[in-house]
Amino acid sequence: MKYFEHKIPIHQSSMTRWRKRIGEAGVIIPPKGYFKEVKEICERNNILLVLDEIQTGLGRTGALLAEEHEGIEADLTLIGKALSGGFYPVSAVLSNKEVLEILKPGQHGSTFGGNPLACSIARTALKVLVDEGMIENSKEMGDYFLSELKKIKHKDIKDIRGRGLMIAIELHEGTEGGARAIAEKLQKLGILCKETHTYTIRFAPPLIIKREEIDWALHGINQVFDGI
Repeated sequence: MKYFEHKIPIHQSSMTRWRKRIGEAGVIIPPKGYFKEVKEICERNNILLVLDEIQTGLGRTGALLAEEHEGIEADLTLIGKALSGGFYPVSAVLSNKEVLEILKPGQHGSTFGGNPLACSIARTALKVLVDEGMIENSKEMGDYFLSELKKIKHKDIKDIRGRGLMIAIELHEGTEGGARAIAEKLQKLGILCKETHTYTIRFAPPLIIKREEIDWALHGINQVFDGI
C-alpha cells in the first residue's frame, strides 16, 4: 500500500486497475480493509478505481460482486465470463453516469459492442443468478467446502483459502509434481480443477453445486492426498 501511495507518481495518474481477488495467481485474498484503503487513496488523489471482477464477480465469491465484501464501489467495474452463464461471449463495464459520460458519442467504437443477442442473454443470466439464489448458494456451499477442506492435514499443504466458490489449496514449494500432478489425479476421479503458479490448486465449482456433490468431491480430494 505504501508503494502504491508513495512510489507511483499519483499526481500523474488518472486511473488505476486492480483485481479484487487474484485468480490466476492462486486466489490471493487481500487482508480485510485493504481495498477500502485503496479506494480512500484514489479519492484523495482524484484517481478512478477500476476493479477487474471478470473472474470474481457475479456470485463467484458469495456476493454479486467481490467489492461488496469490502463495502466499496469502484468507479469502474469489469465483468464478463459468467455474465452469459457460459453460453455466449459477453462482457460489460459498470460505472456511474458521471464517469461514462466522459466519452461522448462517436469518440469510442467497438466491433461487437451492444450485440442484441449478447445483451438479451446477459439480462436473462443475471435474472436467473438472482431469482434462483445462486449467490446465496455460492456463499453457503463455499463456506462448507472451505471448512471441510481445512480439515485435510498433509505435509505438502501450505495453505487452504478462499471465499465463496473460489477456493485454493497451496502446496509447499518443491512438492513433487506440483499442483499439476494433483490436478491430473483429481481429473481421473472426475474432479476438474486448475493448477496456478506451479504450487496452487484452484477450485471453482458451479454456483448451483449441492452439498452431496461437494461431499463426493471431498472424498476424492482426500483419496488423492492420502495416496501421496
